[in-house]
Amino acid sequence: MFTVPHFKHLLFVLTLSAAVCAAAAGPVKLYLPDAPPLTFHDYEGGNGMVGDVVLAAAARSGRLTEIIAEPWLRAQATVSKGKDLLIIPLSRTPQREARYTWIAPIMLLERAFFSLDEPVASFAEARRRYQRIGVGLGTAQVETLRREGFAEQQIVQIRLGENPARLLELRRIDAWFTGIDEALYIWHKSAARRHELRMSPPLASTDLYLACSLDCDRQLVTQLRDAIAQLDHDGVSQRLRQAYRPMLWPTP
Repeated sequence: MFTVPHFKHLLFVLTLSAAVCAAAAGPVKLYLPDAPPLTFHDYEGGNGMVGDVVLAAAARSGRLTEIIAEPWLRAQATVSKGKDLLIIPLSRTPQREARYTWIAPIMLLERAFFSLDEPVASFAEARRRYQRIGVGLGTAQVETLRREGFAEQQIVQIRLGENPARLLELRRIDAWFTGIDEALYIWHKSAARRHELRMSPPLASTDLYLACSLDCDRQLVTQLRDAIAQLDHDGVSQRLRQAYRPMLWPTP
């Protein structure tokens, strides 16, 4: 099984060094979905490409975190209306802009259409060819398709736990519009991988943010923002994310 012991050790050292401050500040609640490889609830190698960076930043800033698992739509509403609650990985979109405190971007997520036939080259071609497009429920992909003029009947929102790779294989959806990292991870772990997955060019991208409630303590925001900037500067963020690449491109 793929593990990242070096970076688990790094996170442990960061957490240990911040233990006194963290105990004084108390844990902060971090809402995240089980959306591998971006975020994992329970994985022995870490908490994902975004999760590991955020947890390292929290430790460096002297904060303990309590990971909260809620359905993604509910989690977004809870954090938005709450106080000092953190959430990842959240795309910064026009519809969400005024609902959260945006702390810092963690990574860029490129999105594309995935299918079992000839890939499309544009949103216009996808609107013509696809009758049913699978997207994650409550994700920025839904907003993107609506903004690009797709009809509601073309957008099939897939709940957490449903397998979009299987839906493609069964032809229940014509295409899957999602982040490239997520698609590759799910596909390689699916029985449907015996088919050839075809990918369009990347057609949309947004930064995935660490965000907080609209009512968020300014010291918390500043500490986490500074910690993320330092992790980026030191190259730690890139190394933590890169550790998950073998899961996306496994050895044959």
